[in-house]
Amino acid sequence: MSDANGKTLRLLFPQWQGGNNPPYHFGAQLLSWLAPEHLGPVEEVPVNLPDGSTLTPEGGIIGRSALLRQLYAARALIDKHQPDRLVVLGGDCLVDLAPFAYLNERYDADLAILWVDAHPDILTPNDFQHAHAMVLGNLLGEGDPDFLKAVKRPIKPANVMYAGLQATMDVETAMIARLGLSSASAGELAYSSEPVLQWLKSTGAKHLAIHFDLDVLDPTLFRSLLFANPDVPASTWDGIAQGKMTMAQVVRLLGDVANVIDVVGIGIAEHLPWDALALKNMLTKLPLIGQPETKLSVSPAHRS
Repeated sequence: MSDANGKTLRLLFPQWQGGNNPPYHFGAQLLSWLAPEHLGPVEEVPVNLPDGSTLTPEGGIIGRSALLRQLYAARALIDKHQPDRLVVLGGDCLVDLAPFAYLNERYDADLAILWVDAHPDILTPNDFQHAHAMVLGNLLGEGDPDFLKAVKRPIKPANVMYAGLQATMDVETAMIARLGLSSASAGELAYSSEPVLQWLKSTGAKHLAIHFDLDVLDPTLFRSLLFANPDVPASTWDGIAQGKMTMAQVVRLLGDVANVIDVVGIGIAEHLPWDALALKNMLTKLPLIGQPETKLSVSPAHRS
């Protein structure tokens, strides 16, 4: 992909601790491999490989110390390049915290955020222990003080809109109402991008960052999502909102948006390619490929 329209930094951020789900690490790496070639600068945020150890809650957040270390490592890489635009390939949803906070500073708070996600990501440690469900709240200036230190200029609530949001919990519903966040459901966006285009016009913002959580997609149509995990019963997800959008709908929506505003950031998160991961693990157990090569023994009867 050309980098003719200003310096675009591509950031590979294979973070998994925010969702306490090790396969996010592999999902981010595969996402990076699948993405078109980028001609501008590319950096990878250092993230500890999953080693089978159990993450524990620290002050109400699982993996807090690792997440904060990675948050500031991401910001250091961004500051090193001072890009005009950012592409983030994750990893869990928290990967967009440092990049979007930077962009709001870079564009002097003249930034809108389109949050394409089945979930609102505005919980706090009082409600939940996984930080990937807190990221938008942090960008809005809400939540844990340690993570808020990374947000020097919170996003204005009027400059945030959800696309494809599904049913929310009571605590989320109350916070969305308190902040006055805009939203358009998957049904409202099925055939038209107009709700989002009208919101963009109302903000007056000149720049846009897009958070694209793949779980906004319908898991019956796209299987590399949390809800398609073949190793857990389908009933595990009963009562948990799942996406309803198609890839074509998301492509149309983001294309329509890019025609009317300067898109300066996009983060893609929560890729869980279960089939590819199963195949990768299987290959490590096959003769000559994954196991140490052993010498064939030949019985005396078969020696020439």
